[in-house]
Amino acid sequence: MTPHVLVIGGGQNAEHDVSLGSAAGVEEALRSRGIEVTAVTVGRDGRWRHQAEPLGANAADSVVAALPLLARADVVFPAIHGPLGEDGTLAALCALTHTPVVGSGTRAGAIGMDKWATKLVAEAIGIPTAPGRLVHAGDVAGIEFDEPVVVKPVSAGSSHGVGLARDAGRLAVALRAAARHDDRILVERVVRGREIDVAVLREADGRCWAPPPLEIHADGLFDTATKYDGTARFTVPADLSDAECAALTRAALRMFDALGCAGVARVDFFLTDDGPVLNEVNTMPGMTARSQVPMMFAAAGVSYEDLVVRLVDAAMTSAPPRGAGEGPGA
Repeated sequence: MTPHVLVIGGGQNAEHDVSLGSAAGVEEALRSRGIEVTAVTVGRDGRWRHQAEPLGANAADSVVAALPLLARADVVFPAIHGPLGEDGTLAALCALTHTPVVGSGTRAGAIGMDKWATKLVAEAIGIPTAPGRLVHAGDVAGIEFDEPVVVKPVSAGSSHGVGLARDAGRLAVALRAAARHDDRILVERVVRGREIDVAVLREADGRCWAPPPLEIHADGLFDTATKYDGTARFTVPADLSDAECAALTRAALRMFDALGCAGVARVDFFLTDDGPVLNEVNTMPGMTARSQVPMMFAAAGVSYEDLVVRLVDAAMTSAPPRGAGEGPGA
């Protein structure tokens, strides 16, 4: 059976435009394989739009008006990055409507979006992270550090609000910038190492595997501007020894499993002289054909279109049949 896929893009956060690119790429890839697609966009105001027409007069009415689209879909592809999307919000909506969803479920999405919680999970399974502390936006006055630190919102993506602070003046600026995106802020020591990304895919048969890792080459901090202004360079596969590649892949698979991820995730590391140090986990990473995850799978011989279709197949295979558990006594 050829599935009917509902692709959701946009979102109510700073990654709205990035998400639109991911959703457009996913839609085109699915259509190229003859798969029926309905595309909707969640605006920055929370209103859902179908064929450019808003559904409902406000965010609440809009979600209600969008429910028939979920009911008609065989599977949802939520190509929304960041809060109110990647954080498990859309996965929860799909769970309530018994609609199979591409990617991680509510729990994995919520934990993966929370950088502080992700650090705690990593440390619990023996994967090092950068030493750091959690700061609340209302308590930033008078905070001091005696070494350079990276300041980042706990729950934000695409490096929005991330800053490098080498002195007290810059620290205050960085804390204020991060607070615009989240009232919880992570302050970490600077880790010296190569920036390496590892993608993990759970196939329809349950098997998890990772394609060749990718290395990021950037002058300074790999921040939002660097990610999208074309100055960053990527090497795929990364120039790694067999031992380094094995250590990174092993750590990525362990994080994927510990968080309970599904679909695809990107696990970001610093490769130091002492081995991999976890940076963060993205449970709905950028999904244009030029994004880092598709680039890694292309290096393993999996085309962008094949990757997108595999994600849909995995979502449909792992989901219980609609109506399971319903009826008398359920």
